[in-house]
Amino acid sequence: MRCSVLKGVGGFLPARVLTNDDLSQTLETSDEWIRRRTGIRSRHIAADGVLTSDLAVEAALRALEKAEIRPEEVDLVLVATTTPDRTFPSTATIVQGKLGLAQGMAFDISAVCSGFLYATTVADTLLQQGQATCALVIGAETFSRLLDWSDRTTAPLFGDGAGAVLLRAEEQPSPTGILASRLYADGGQWSLLYTDGGPSLNQKAGVVRMQGREVFRQAVEKMVQSLQEVLQVASVPLEEITWVIPHQANLRILEAVAERMAMPMERVLVTVDHHANTSGASIPLALEEGFASGRLAAGQTLLLTAIGAGLTWGASIIRLP
Repeated sequence: MRCSVLKGVGGFLPARVLTNDDLSQTLETSDEWIRRRTGIRSRHIAADGVLTSDLAVEAALRALEKAEIRPEEVDLVLVATTTPDRTFPSTATIVQGKLGLAQGMAFDISAVCSGFLYATTVADTLLQQGQATCALVIGAETFSRLLDWSDRTTAPLFGDGAGAVLLRAEEQPSPTGILASRLYADGGQWSLLYTDGGPSLNQKAGVVRMQGREVFRQAVEKMVQSLQEVLQVASVPLEEITWVIPHQANLRILEAVAERMAMPMERVLVTVDHHANTSGASIPLALEEGFASGRLAAGQTLLLTAIGAGLTWGASIIRLP
């Protein structure tokens, strides 16, 4: 059977680390206050002049190296981002150019924190249809540039970074790679999490505005719903799942989802404490850390889920080759 097989993962984080104690120098907050509410201790912040595409390229090069795939083999580049370099062209085409590629397709996916799941699902569809053979799927963000640094309810929550995966269409004797995905959206709830700017609205990028408590409630409810549904669609029992890899927004959300799913936290891969919420980059960065630490290995079955502004949300199951 034709499968979208995960061949390699790469990640890249800016050098600058901003701790909670650092934030307390300019905000009415403290390390204890932030950790108790979010589980976050620190986050990475891109330097001035460093673009989302720069982070994306670094992650892509690492993924290509791990996959032992030459750049010229890639015929699909997807970038999930909320912080593109420019309004247009797409960051994906900029990344394609920086990698020296000149074949296939390249475009962005805008689904905020669910963007990476949306992008891998689109890549899987194109690979299954034979419209591409090797896909580079990247989640990349300079989210710090959308923050109101005087707002203690949002400024501590986010960070910058990029993660990338290589998916290649291969004939396999049994289901491998992306086994199933389910994506959802409810545009009636867009005002729970948004930026107060946009090219058409006011010609500004804007800053993040959020109704935190309601976002928390929706996140737990919808992530659990999508996990249950994708397990049912794939006919995979929860007992076969090695790791749950959720979007890294808030440790309390991850704990609530694990409790509702009757999944011990020891089987939930957590990076939010030192990455914070990197939006579309959070899941691929968690994947990269999982492989680097040896927690992720061949033959495992992974359960991924995310929720983001829109609202958008979803889940997917990946079996490692």
